[in-house]
Amino acid sequence: MLTRSGDAAPRGPRRPTGTESPWALVWGRFRHHRLALVSGVILALLYLSAIFAEFLAPGDPQAYNARYTFAPPQSIHLLDRDEDGSLVFRPYVHGYAVTVDPEAMRRTFAIDPDKKHPLRLLGRSEPYLLMGFIPMQRKLLTIEGQGTPLLLLGADRLGRDVLSRLIIGTRVSLSVGLVGVVLSLAIGLVVGGLSGYHGGLLDLVVQRVIEFLRSVPTIPLWMGLAAALPRDWPPLTIYFAITVILSLVGWT
Repeated sequence: MLTRSGDAAPRGPRRPTGTESPWALVWGRFRHHRLALVSGVILALLYLSAIFAEFLAPGDPQAYNARYTFAPPQSIHLLDRDEDGSLVFRPYVHGYAVTVDPEAMRRTFAIDPDKKHPLRLLGRSEPYLLMGFIPMQRKLLTIEGQGTPLLLLGADRLGRDVLSRLIIGTRVSLSVGLVGVVLSLAIGLVVGGLSGYHGGLLDLVVQRVIEFLRSVPTIPLWMGLAAALPRDWPPLTIYFAITVILSLVGWT
C-alpha cells in the first residue's frame, strides 16, 4: 500500500502466516526481542569462554606463588616508545616493586614503571590439556620474562591468579546449571508423558508426588544435603551431587 507521498508504507515485524513451524515462530519472536538477543549473545560468549577456558586463562589457576600474595592488578599498555622516542604498538605490562613494612611485617606491592614486560599474542606456554584431552602449548596472551606472572586482576592470599581462576570457575558455574536443567527437563518429559498417556491411578500418584515435592522448601533442603554428603568429597563433586539431587526434586 502506498502513502499519500507515494512512498511505500514502512514494514513492521512479519506476522505469522499460520503455516510456520513452532521453531520458526520462536526464532522470529527472539530476533525481534533486543534484550533477549543481547542476552543470548552474552551467554554464548560465556559458554565459549568456558569451553576454551584453559586457552584463555593466562596462568595456572591452581599454581601457588607466595612471592605475589595480594599482588595488585596489572594494566595492559598498548603503546610504547621506541629508541628514537616514537610511539609504536607494543603491548606490555609493568612489573612490581616490592617493599617490606617492618612495623606491619608484611610486603607491599607497587607498580614499577621502570620494569616493562612485553606481551605476546598466541605465545608459547607450559604444556596443558585443552578441555582435558587436547595437548596445547599456546595461550591467548603470554608474558615475557622468567618467573614473571601475568596478573591482570591481581592475586589472592595464596598468590594465585584471580583472572585464571575466574575463567576456569565460569566453566564450573555454567556446566552445573546446564546439567541441572537437562536432568530436570528429561525427568519432567518422561514422567509427565507417562502420566498423561496412561492416566488413571498412575496420573493420580504422579500428581500427589509433584505436590509433595513442590511443598519441600529449597533452602533447608540445600542445608540438609550439605550436611549429609561425605566431608572427604572435593567441593566440585559435592556441588555436582547437590545439583543432581535438586534436579530430581525440582523437575516439577
